[in-house]
Amino acid sequence: MPSFDAIIIGAGPNGLAAAHRLASKGQKVLVVEAAGTPGGGAGLSHLSYNLDPRAEKAMGLAAHGLEWLTTNLATTALCADGNHLRLEGPVGLRLSGDIAERDRRGWETLRARLLRFAAVLSPLNQFAPPRIAKGVGNPMGKLAMVALRARMLGAKDIRELGRIILTNVHDLLDDELSDPRLKGALAFDATLGGWLGPRSPNSVLPWLVRLSGQTAGKQGALGLPRGGMAALGAAMARSSEAQGVTLRCNARVARIVVDGERAIGVTLASGEEIRAARIVSCTAPKTTLLDLVGPRHLDAGLTTRARHQKSRGGAAKLDLTLKALPDFRGANLRDRLILSGSEHDVERAFNPVKYGRVPDRPGLEIVIPTSRDPRSDSKHHLSAIAQFAPHAPADREAARAQMLAACLMQLETHSPGIGALVESAELLMPYDIEDRYGLPGGQWHAGELSVEQMLFLRPLPGIAQYQGPIPGLWLASAGCHPGGGVSGSAGWNAALAMEAAE
Repeated sequence: MPSFDAIIIGAGPNGLAAAHRLASKGQKVLVVEAAGTPGGGAGLSHLSYNLDPRAEKAMGLAAHGLEWLTTNLATTALCADGNHLRLEGPVGLRLSGDIAERDRRGWETLRARLLRFAAVLSPLNQFAPPRIAKGVGNPMGKLAMVALRARMLGAKDIRELGRIILTNVHDLLDDELSDPRLKGALAFDATLGGWLGPRSPNSVLPWLVRLSGQTAGKQGALGLPRGGMAALGAAMARSSEAQGVTLRCNARVARIVVDGERAIGVTLASGEEIRAARIVSCTAPKTTLLDLVGPRHLDAGLTTRARHQKSRGGAAKLDLTLKALPDFRGANLRDRLILSGSEHDVERAFNPVKYGRVPDRPGLEIVIPTSRDPRSDSKHHLSAIAQFAPHAPADREAARAQMLAACLMQLETHSPGIGALVESAELLMPYDIEDRYGLPGGQWHAGELSVEQMLFLRPLPGIAQYQGPIPGLWLASAGCHPGGGVSGSAGWNAALAMEAAE
């Protein structure tokens, strides 16, 4: 007899959200996590932009220790001469700094339009994507709601959405704006965590998906939890355990047990076998299908498609311990700091990475959480996401050293003397992220968030509704719809799909 109703592989946000939802319906749930602590890839990130409001409310995360230092983080686009541009409020509601009135008006119009379009798409995040076939039980009521919201935009906006949705970010920004700082910061944001540059085709749609997220009910707002994003994962774990979920860390799954063409359990690296009526994998789909299940249990076509799923990571994570707070030429250190130059600089940072090389001037998204919440040892912590970084260089050690040097040079250019403040530095390249977090290619979204891998095509056609290719197996990672970020949405949606299938 199965020991549990469900075994969930991975104690990241999606796994914990799914576990809580299933346990709240009376199911006996076990979550197994390879790492020593829960949270999964949440610790990679340093900001929240799309935490699922359903999960946040139902899990009572505030009661389990989640505390926000801010839910409306401002962004400063750094300039080497100190002429910074500050974007205050969600998605730059207000611009502060020396900027032409034409650009203020242009951004106000473009921002409002982008947020309207993103709001139309946002309900898609909260249910399984449709299947493109007749008589398959699509959620027509919900799809009709999305269609109605789109229709309410009006004919002009619908035409504009159709025009831009598959275009590139560079051209979209170039049509409306001229300030290189503003265009650089927006181009960096639009491509953050992706394998595309501002000039890449279809780079607008992933940006709209990002803008559809919210923090504390504010669309596009950025949140900073006390203790960092790992604290959010810890709060989700405490909530799940309070709901009755059994959580086991240091329990790496070696394979999913398949018997009679049905998933019936997992075998841990220790050799222990645990049975359950349902196996829910919150690891990357490619890893789940090819490594944990194995090609012999899959048809040849699916195996080929899984092998060819795009999962190239282009972002590195830099963590610095500093002896004192740096000075970015007067910038507010409590802001998110973007070091991106112009939209052309963002593109130039992407170009060498396509060929496995390190850019001379990578862009950086910088957060100094200790400027708001000082650590007890008086040290300061700088966290940065650097893009772009090669995921498959010829020489890993050389590439890591070159990337660290390039990042430190960028920081020194904008904050002279910061190098002397560095006490320790850790740089995780995409291949380090793959090794540590099990994300193929070091892709933060467990599979590229691109047009050909979104909605009913995510992770692969035929298994986009969370139900795996063999009975008893369910997929619920960030590699599933609606995608990445520290949201829990894929896990919550998968739990709903399991309930509907009973």
